[in-house]
Amino acid sequence: MAFINLAVENVTFVRPAYFIISGFIGIPNIRYYFVFLCFIYILAVVGNTLVMTVITLDHTLRSPKYVAVFNLAFTDLLSSSALMPKVLDIFLLSHYYISYNDCMTFMFFSFIFYVMQALNLVVLSFDRVMAIMYPLHYQMRVSHKLILSLIAFFWLFAITLILIKVGLLTRLSFCKSVVIESYFCDHGPMYRLGCNDVTPNRAIAGLAPVLILGFPLAFIVGSYCCIGYSLSKISTYRERVKAFKTCTGHLSLVAIYFLPITFVYIFGNVIHPNARIISLSITTALPPMLNPIIYVLQTQEIKESLKLLQTRVQFRIAAKY
Repeated sequence: MAFINLAVENVTFVRPAYFIISGFIGIPNIRYYFVFLCFIYILAVVGNTLVMTVITLDHTLRSPKYVAVFNLAFTDLLSSSALMPKVLDIFLLSHYYISYNDCMTFMFFSFIFYVMQALNLVVLSFDRVMAIMYPLHYQMRVSHKLILSLIAFFWLFAITLILIKVGLLTRLSFCKSVVIESYFCDHGPMYRLGCNDVTPNRAIAGLAPVLILGFPLAFIVGSYCCIGYSLSKISTYRERVKAFKTCTGHLSLVAIYFLPITFVYIFGNVIHPNARIISLSITTALPPMLNPIIYVLQTQEIKESLKLLQTRVQFRIAAKY
């Protein structure tokens, strides 16, 4: 990524022509796992494309909430497409060598879309807490402009953070090993290969999880504490359950995203490297596939929209004959 390379006068950085991706090597029958990842990728592409298509075609799904849902599906589609095809190319076709610039580009796009998945969950959490705490004023408080502004701000934040993260890597000299012990151009294994001062890289490696995992999760937990307090003031049990059901889809997405990645961060240093790599790859591959399935199954508006679209398609097919 030449546009983020930092030019520093009178300093020479040793940049290798290529890196070697060494993840998954030495694991027996690993090709079956790659077939599994390929299957997950296909489902993620189909599912998220379907969700975006339904929201685009159905004019009743134009509320601020579905602007955020559309952005989540869009991000999931880009996240899968940025990561999975290249991973399958590296390990299924044995293209373990990747050029320096391609590796930096691969890292940039892989991380930025993964960060946006967490930030999209924050937007959806904000939407849910406003809908339940202020049901009568929801439409006035939560506008399309507000949701679009939040999404734009989070995209700018994610791009800036990952630019800094990748940009600091370009200041490192790689004069020893060029073997990356991961399944993609991962930041941690890469900066540890540097043979000059890696203090800034270590600092951003420690700060980034707090910004992209800790703060979003804290906001979501705080939001549901507010939701729980608001639900406790509803007089009837049936109404409380009805209100809470509007949050089950979002809660499922939060659990799917945050629980596996939290487990990997906590226990990543004590489990076997191959187990860590497989766990991390599943953690990044599954949410984009499961998110559209959950929203289709748990969101009544999307289910009704799908039925309507199916009826229209069947009617058009019948009309032709």
